[in-house]
Amino acid sequence: MNLRRMNTADPGFGPALDRLTSFEMAQDPAVDQAVADIVADVKRRGDAALLEYTARFDRLKVSRAADLELPHETLQRALDGLPSGQRAALEQAAERIRQFHERQRGESWTYAEADGTVLGQQVTPLDRVGLYVPGGKAVYPSSVLMNAIPAAVAGVGEIVIVVPTPDGVRNDLVLAAAALGGARRVFTVGGAQAIAALAYGTETVPAVDKIVGPGNAYVAAAKRRVFGVVGIDMVAGPSEILVISDGSAPPEWVAMDLFSQAEHDELAQSLLLCPDAGYLDRVEDAMRRLVLTMPRRAVIEASLAGRGALIQVRDLEEACALANRIAPEHLELSVADGERWLPSIRHAGAVFVGPYSSESLGDYCAGPNHVLPTGRTARFASPLGVYDFQKRSSLIKVSPAGAVTLGKVARVLAECEGLTAHACSAAYRLEG
Repeated sequence: MNLRRMNTADPGFGPALDRLTSFEMAQDPAVDQAVADIVADVKRRGDAALLEYTARFDRLKVSRAADLELPHETLQRALDGLPSGQRAALEQAAERIRQFHERQRGESWTYAEADGTVLGQQVTPLDRVGLYVPGGKAVYPSSVLMNAIPAAVAGVGEIVIVVPTPDGVRNDLVLAAAALGGARRVFTVGGAQAIAALAYGTETVPAVDKIVGPGNAYVAAAKRRVFGVVGIDMVAGPSEILVISDGSAPPEWVAMDLFSQAEHDELAQSLLLCPDAGYLDRVEDAMRRLVLTMPRRAVIEASLAGRGALIQVRDLEEACALANRIAPEHLELSVADGERWLPSIRHAGAVFVGPYSSESLGDYCAGPNHVLPTGRTARFASPLGVYDFQKRSSLIKVSPAGAVTLGKVARVLAECEGLTAHACSAAYRLEG
């Protein structure tokens, strides 16, 4: 296994780190053109196009678009039919995710000024959202819960799920998670055609206000294309983990945490920062041993060779500074006194504090959302949450006295900007 070793004291370390951590999200022109054609076709022909693309790409042929929708009873049967251990785990995860996200719910508020003017904010949920769920070989019931439950907590009126079912094969775990997450409608369609159907609506698939959920390059390109017609959560890049270690945790723990992201795909990134060169050696030894036991060994090795690194830093202060520069999706503070270093972290999608806080727990059942900003977007973006399914309207109720006070200010500013109608609109209230 090819493992990259780096040291912040080496000449040229900064540029080398930038090259390693950069990821170009540029569109493949061929993918973009194919998606543009599909989206335009579904927008134009609706159900007819949806049926054709589903038959072509998923080898699922039905005579009516209505047959692409699964009855809600099918979701409940999938949940009821799960082995008891799987159902219990899914329900426990769902409850923890729900409890966490209930604390995020925004509330409306107002305040009154002395002259009787009332200002405030009204928070309302989106009417309908669409959740894309990958199909085929991918089975991600956890993503269903992480996307659907915040929407349900926010009070979204209708959650619509689209999930491809190649050759008509459905996954009961995904359907069970849809039932637990509060979805009412599930359509067995996928790809760019599903995104287009959600954005524009067809005779059968309702148009939504926002589309969330992961997908392949075609799904990502389609989400980019329809943004503005609908909202989207984000266009995520490859998964990332950065571990800051003081050398106190067993090296096998850290090795497996690095693997947990590397096994996602060959472009995932796993980085370890530690001031102890001997500990880096022990982690490297553990990685070489443990990778031999991994079913996804080839993916892990390719990911580590391409974008992974074990980096020796001068101290933990420098490690935290580098973490802020990298702004990783997942950041583990695998140190004995994690709370001490937490104030030093400004940019990370999720921070796991202490050696027992493995990133995998956050992926499934800790409670916070696992839909996180990647590719340094944690500098300005946040995890998916209830706030992504709510919107805020400003409230302005001006009293007669307030109209006089504010009208004088607005008239002067409007005249400065040469907007006469604005100035007159404010001035009329001065006469009232």
